[in-house]
Amino acid sequence: MYDRFIVALAWIGALLFVAAGLMLSWEVVARYFFVRPTIWAAELSQLCLIWGSLIGMPWALAARRHIAVDAVTRLCSPKMQCVLEILAMLVVGTFSVVVAWKGYGIFFESLERGRTTGSMLDLPTWISELPVFVGFALLALQAVIEIASILMGREIPQGVHE
Repeated sequence: MYDRFIVALAWIGALLFVAAGLMLSWEVVARYFFVRPTIWAAELSQLCLIWGSLIGMPWALAARRHIAVDAVTRLCSPKMQCVLEILAMLVVGTFSVVVAWKGYGIFFESLERGRTTGSMLDLPTWISELPVFVGFALLALQAVIEIASILMGREIPQGVHE
């Protein structure tokens, strides 16, 4: 069930990237053809890119679609590869927990104080800070899932190199 959840988040992230592209395209048309720039396109497209990137991280880790330099680790024995993969996931998980913890603090402080972007839209800043907590918390959870699956004997996914 969690796998389907992170795949759904990845699709939502992809749709947010499409939405950002459409908004920025409209901004170009509005600005240069109608000489009527929007006040919303740049800021909302930034939000889409932030949310899309951060909620897609757990899927990228699970599908091994992130950047990985494995030239040396592929030369190691399968047992050593498992050890190195677990160490890598521990680093990812630890880093993610710290970023999620700090990100939550920043989000909560902005929510409490009512901070806004100061732009023409004047959106609350917590809207752009919440995905840091959500994305990295889910990434930490995915790192734990990866460690557990390696310990249970699942083969280390190699990812897709294109």
